[in-house]
Amino acid sequence: MKKFGLIGFPLSHSFSQKYFTEKFKKEGIEDIEYHLLPLEDINQFPKILEDEAFKGINVTIPHKIAIMPFLDEIDIDAKGVGAVNCIKIEGKGNQKTLKGYNTDAYGFENSILPLLETHHKQALILGNGGAAKAVQYVFKKLGINYKIVSRTPSEGVFTYNDLTEDILNAYHIIVNTSPLGTYPNIETFPNIPYQFITNQHILYDLVYNPAETAFLVKGKANGAKTKNGYQMLELQAIKSWEIWNEVKSC
Repeated sequence: MKKFGLIGFPLSHSFSQKYFTEKFKKEGIEDIEYHLLPLEDINQFPKILEDEAFKGINVTIPHKIAIMPFLDEIDIDAKGVGAVNCIKIEGKGNQKTLKGYNTDAYGFENSILPLLETHHKQALILGNGGAAKAVQYVFKKLGINYKIVSRTPSEGVFTYNDLTEDILNAYHIIVNTSPLGTYPNIETFPNIPYQFITNQHILYDLVYNPAETAFLVKGKANGAKTKNGYQMLELQAIKSWEIWNEVKSC
């Protein structure tokens, strides 16, 4: 029996568990399980590793950064992002090795690429938490200039009050990395001047539940291209499976 799982806290719902459970059933994959592993204190992580059946772990908030000191090796992309959301476990006992990866960046890059046009040269990233790190990494890789938008004033960062018509005319990609709009608080949304959104904009929301957040509804009403975070999650899960099983991407 092989085991995989997800650590984070809280874990009231999990895309990953649903995705992998359905994958195992659909593809007739036997003797394998995917577990939710609520972990309030990251220092409890070694206890999970006492079960030798675990061969891979996904990592979600709040542990994507805190997990890194527990790893033997970190993939170059994960180092660039500064966060890990996938761990491959090899060996047993004292010979066990843990390597960290970031598949969020892969998921975000491959889900937004089909939307990009030549005028999409600058981006606003709403929020500056752990979820924003993969987005920043991808924009650097693609040569897209970006600015963080935060509620807290700091050097080189826009606040929401700074956003003007001129700024939105210059930044045609807007990515929400905050939890605003997530079920059950579906009436919440980032406080940006939506009246300046046009059909030149992409509004991308990392939130996937609900499928269309208030942020996306407001953008679509002004003609923007919109996308939620579901495909990003699906792609990062696919990439995790490839890493755990040494499957080469096409």
